[in-house]
Amino acid sequence: MKGVFKLKEHKTNLKKEVMAGFTSFFSIVYIIAVNGHILHDSGMPLEAGIIATIFASLAGCLLAAFVPNAPLMIVPGMGINALFTYTFVGSLGLSYQEALGAVVVSGVLFAIIAFSKLAAIISRSIPSSLKEAITVGIGLFIAFIGLQKSGLIVENPNNFVALGDLSSPIVLASIINLVITLFLFLKKVPGNFLISIILGTLTSYFLGVIDFSHMDKGFISLNDYRNVFLSFDFGKIATIPFWTATFSLTLVLVFENIGILHSQVDGMLKAPEKNGKALRAVSISAILCGLLGTSPPVSTVESAAGITAGGRTGLTSVITGILILMSLFFLPLIKLVPNAAIAPILIILGGLMLTNIVNIDFTDFTEAFPAFLIILMIPLTFSIVDGIAFGFIAYPLVKLFTNKHKQLSIPIFIISFLFLTNFLLHSVG
Repeated sequence: MKGVFKLKEHKTNLKKEVMAGFTSFFSIVYIIAVNGHILHDSGMPLEAGIIATIFASLAGCLLAAFVPNAPLMIVPGMGINALFTYTFVGSLGLSYQEALGAVVVSGVLFAIIAFSKLAAIISRSIPSSLKEAITVGIGLFIAFIGLQKSGLIVENPNNFVALGDLSSPIVLASIINLVITLFLFLKKVPGNFLISIILGTLTSYFLGVIDFSHMDKGFISLNDYRNVFLSFDFGKIATIPFWTATFSLTLVLVFENIGILHSQVDGMLKAPEKNGKALRAVSISAILCGLLGTSPPVSTVESAAGITAGGRTGLTSVITGILILMSLFFLPLIKLVPNAAIAPILIILGGLMLTNIVNIDFTDFTEAFPAFLIILMIPLTFSIVDGIAFGFIAYPLVKLFTNKHKQLSIPIFIISFLFLTNFLLHSVG
């Protein structure tokens, strides 16, 4: 291990890497239950979604270990899973199998970008205000989903949404769990989200939201997962919804991962030479996610926990991946985790993503207004793609109206035109 991961060159040792691996695992293990539940909303069997998340996370961690040799966790990403379920399946009308087909194609496109100079060109061409706005908008969207799952926000025929019944057991459980999760998070308790899921499940049990007597007593069953593994479907590859999903997903994957890797690899690890390899590892993982049956990955921000704990090489990622695989033995318990335990995590994650708003220059209205449209329209249209489209279409317009056309790049015109064409074709259809 010392030879493969070059521990001495990275000024680390086996003990530090193992401890960092455990730290990373406890910071990210919540994603198994959360991602499984969001995939379940797309029509995928819950158990299959959880198993797909575990296998994809293991593959991503191993890629991070052996391609860039970095202590990163490449797992199905929050926000991107919402894009998969609530936009591709919910809004665009794809089945989850067809959405997985879009994941595979976007993964291939992402790999082409990651293995060429296109990644740097696209990153330079897209205004930072729009990139930050996408993160903020997705954050609000995730928080909104969390509020819905908690029962705090419900449908209303007059106002679209309204406050839910605060006396409802699921709402009471969600509020109590939100307080617990917030306390653990603010106190920076190691494994805070994992602990909150456990305590939230127990709270839900005592309030009668779940019944442990329904827990499966048997061993791991792969029956449902057999129907999800390699179930990607290209049946709608010649349709506009399929390519709308593919194009928007590729866009989000490129922006989000370039941003995260810059802060982690260049910033925290101070190893910019590993950045390109890390991006390639994520792109390969994106293809594998489509094959394994889950939404695409990111180099998750929780990787910072392992880096802070002393992780410097891919050995940290190997330890994390092995621990994630062992989660399979707790599958019967993971399946019982209720929405009341998941919702608080979604709400807090949404709040964390909102902090990116400080990076948007609101003193320049030509930057602020398109960003504002993205932030506003993603949750209000309940579609990440449509929200992004409004901002990208508005951006060249406000720049042209104020004679700031020199600030526009060819890629931004192309992307804006594609989004506008998509709207026009939908309106004609």
